[in-house]
Amino acid sequence: MDIDDHAEELASALGVDKAEVKADLENLLQYSVPIEEAKQSVRRKHGGDSGSSRSAPSAKDVGTITTEDGNVTVTVRVLTVGTRSIQYQGDEQVIREGELADETGTISYTSWEDFGFEAGDSVTIGNAGVREWDGAPELNLGSSTTVAMASGTVETPYDDEIGGEAELAALEPGDRGRTVEARVVEVEERTINGRSGETDILSGVLGDASGRLPFTDWEPREGITEGASLRMEGVYVREFRGVPSVNLSEFTTVTPLSEAVPVRESAPQLSIREAVSSGGMFDVEIVGNVLEVRDGSGLIERCPECGRVVQNGQCRTHGDVDGEDDMRVKAILDDGSGTVTVVLDRDLTEEVYGGTMAEAREQAREAMDKEVVADHIRERVVGREYRVRGNLSVDDYGANLDADEFAESDDDPTTRAREVLDRIEDREVSA
Repeated sequence: MDIDDHAEELASALGVDKAEVKADLENLLQYSVPIEEAKQSVRRKHGGDSGSSRSAPSAKDVGTITTEDGNVTVTVRVLTVGTRSIQYQGDEQVIREGELADETGTISYTSWEDFGFEAGDSVTIGNAGVREWDGAPELNLGSSTTVAMASGTVETPYDDEIGGEAELAALEPGDRGRTVEARVVEVEERTINGRSGETDILSGVLGDASGRLPFTDWEPREGITEGASLRMEGVYVREFRGVPSVNLSEFTTVTPLSEAVPVRESAPQLSIREAVSSGGMFDVEIVGNVLEVRDGSGLIERCPECGRVVQNGQCRTHGDVDGEDDMRVKAILDDGSGTVTVVLDRDLTEEVYGGTMAEAREQAREAMDKEVVADHIRERVVGREYRVRGNLSVDDYGANLDADEFAESDDDPTTRAREVLDRIEDREVSA
């Protein structure tokens, strides 16, 4: 049944205009509210039966819930509880979200009401809607949902995850209600165009013994300064440029720690195949040979408005512009297990070029051809082995690593090749 059929059915039952009902449904569905929950909301709005007279939803184990389910009842242990505000139907709406578990598995949830449960509680949740979130089922708790304390403690294999404490390397996009202890490695204050106009935020990098991740504080706190070691309770994790990003809401509790959190200085070194298979990583190191320097390397021009590369004076977004000079390298790196496009910014490009951007412009003027700069870079790097550290993103167009470090490798190639092959063989055996 599509949305028109649902709207027709509701409009007929409620005796109201179908177009108005359809608009109400579409407004709710754009926020991923399950269709049955959306229909109940529309019924309540127009004074109709909310659907509570229908037969009660069946009780299910978490591991058996699918995106095909409508409404379910579960008895679970609450692993995490996070709180944040979102824009919903034009208003600020505070939601609670996190993860639930029983002995059969875990499932995330979003609660539009504050039912009062906390991490560690064992509860029976009745008439919870099921929606699809990132390809997996998620429970949606609304005004027609009931929550009661369970008669006993729900036993699960996930009790060590209660409270959501995690190292940075263990965080994944979609995590909510997490607690981390980390040191602020980098931080800057920025002004962005937010949902309420211009908004001041803090952004930067957090580090602990497991690795590093970017973060955003949407309610800039004075205590978040470079070098500060902090306990942050109630953070959530989004994907940003292909990697997990820690987000602090107005409900996140930040407490200074008396002892400095140790930060891993080196990045994990992986084969290209391993790194790309991860789907994206913040701060990773790979070693490989430069096979090619791609077109669009060397001297380039960028749009002064959006920073995109300008082709023949044209920006894809802003049309005819006076481009600003810049330098970059887009190199194909291969280690025998796979390939990745390594992108060098101006500073690293000047290093591999062996001169400044002004010198590169002078060389191009003398040759009356910008391409001589890229050719000069090709002569210096193609065929050589490099150790590259940076942030890897993977999308439909391939894998790109924005480099922070790019240095010729002094590894013994035979030893490194053996290590790469051993890792690949281990993965294939365990698969």
